[in-house]
Amino acid sequence: MAWKFEASKTRIGDIVEQNARELADHTALAYYEHGFKNTFSQFRDICRQVAKGLMALNVKRGDHIAIWANNLPQWVYTQFGAPIIGAVLVTVNTNFRAYELEYLLDQSDTTTLILTHGVREADEYLRILRQVCREVDACSPGDLQTQKLPYLKNIVHLGDEDIPGMYSWEDMLKLGESISDSQLDERAAEVDPDDVVMMQYTSGTTGYPKGVMLTHANLIGNGQSMAEIMALTPEDTLCIPVPFFHCFGCVIGTMCCTVSGATMAPVTAFSAEKVLETVDALKCTALHGVPTMFIAELEAMDQKAYDTTHLRTGVMAGSTCPVEVMKGVVEKMGAEELTIVYGQTESSPGITQTRRDDPMEIRTETVGRALPNVEVKIVDPATGETLGPGATGELCSRGYHIMKGYYKMPEKTKEAIDEDEWLHTGDLASMDKQGNCTIQGRLKDMIIRGGENIYPREIEEFLYTHPKVQDVQVVGIPSRKYGEEVAAFIRLRNGDQATAEEVQDFCKDKIAFYKIPRHIHFVDEFPTTASGKIQKFKLREIALNEAPET
Repeated sequence: MAWKFEASKTRIGDIVEQNARELADHTALAYYEHGFKNTFSQFRDICRQVAKGLMALNVKRGDHIAIWANNLPQWVYTQFGAPIIGAVLVTVNTNFRAYELEYLLDQSDTTTLILTHGVREADEYLRILRQVCREVDACSPGDLQTQKLPYLKNIVHLGDEDIPGMYSWEDMLKLGESISDSQLDERAAEVDPDDVVMMQYTSGTTGYPKGVMLTHANLIGNGQSMAEIMALTPEDTLCIPVPFFHCFGCVIGTMCCTVSGATMAPVTAFSAEKVLETVDALKCTALHGVPTMFIAELEAMDQKAYDTTHLRTGVMAGSTCPVEVMKGVVEKMGAEELTIVYGQTESSPGITQTRRDDPMEIRTETVGRALPNVEVKIVDPATGETLGPGATGELCSRGYHIMKGYYKMPEKTKEAIDEDEWLHTGDLASMDKQGNCTIQGRLKDMIIRGGENIYPREIEEFLYTHPKVQDVQVVGIPSRKYGEEVAAFIRLRNGDQATAEEVQDFCKDKIAFYKIPRHIHFVDEFPTTASGKIQKFKLREIALNEAPET
């Protein structure tokens, strides 16, 4: 597959237009579970409708639009419609609750929120939103007035009914009819490939989540790199069950398809059966997922026969790929060219990828080598000296794919990207003579549970809001099912008593379920070094001794 676009000179809207011209009647988006398909021509028209609707809501170039929904069609239309007018898409984790939602909307200066009614239960998101914006029911649509979130003016819900203070999706599209094609084209012409087009929130080991600013050029270039390695063409159909709110879903998934002309075949919410039904019915040639997803799909295939013989490639990412899982996907599902991608949100996200013809040991023991036009080096964390083959140090990367920075956090940006423009990943790795990288561990204390990145400091900050908590430390401990689980060590205030269930109940509906500590230990003190630094490795040992199998 030859690159069709020069990323540094191309905007996402340009790709939508070009696909509509060159692949007009080819299927762009197919939802097996919803029973519909869009051609690239139809897809372009809907994206333009969305762009006009946003213009009618007074969304300006550079304004931030947050979307809080699972893998619905409107998510895709917004992802490719908002960039046409230079708006910035702020992705919201579907597991977020009131505490996290309020922080994100406030820190991002979001002006417009698009949300579904709920994912796990009817109207759960509407209920949570009303906790954050109590004024919404008393306001007119488009004129939200709230002291907590002074920038937020528009709420758009993905439903048909009238809800006080909110537009429906159809209302927004109807308003867009007042915008002419020439007005839209005039706005589109103002957009620059180096403009920020997406913000995704990621945490660190200290402080609050940071808004990673990604540009048109970041996402287009990274999508093309990975699509090229997978050899995606308009003849391919990619099943996308990973969440759109992660770069895995909206870059390695939808963007890879859009830059290559492949068909997007999303699954609204993951279930192994829905994935396999989609792969079977749409004759998917590629499939994405984290290891736990592939494990569930292999188990489902033991219970029922599915035709996966068209599968050829795809990506497994999010955590270490077990050898037996890779073998099962290759031998049982037929995806002989399945690849592994390593990266992080700050790198759009891909840094390295295994190649389709790599031997099994490379695809299971390494995360591959650098993407095209991407530099990777391993450095001594203490001195910054570049290390040779086989030596373990911090993995750093440089190139077109590196974020523009953290929103309104210039000092944090300087900590992540040095003066020579190298991104410091915080991951310990080694590199062989062929350039294949092996991830050895993390400089940071990040926990990865079922492919979800969890940052201890964020959970600690939240638990400090519990009236009985004096001090808290959070660590990850191994889990056979999820890779890692969250364990919290809590010092209570003098005279207070609490139970693990009480703390877990305090977390419910306030932080995402996967962040809620599964293991809670009450302690009188923490193990420390002579200088007073808390020794988290000793806390992990304690947690493992008390819960050796999770």
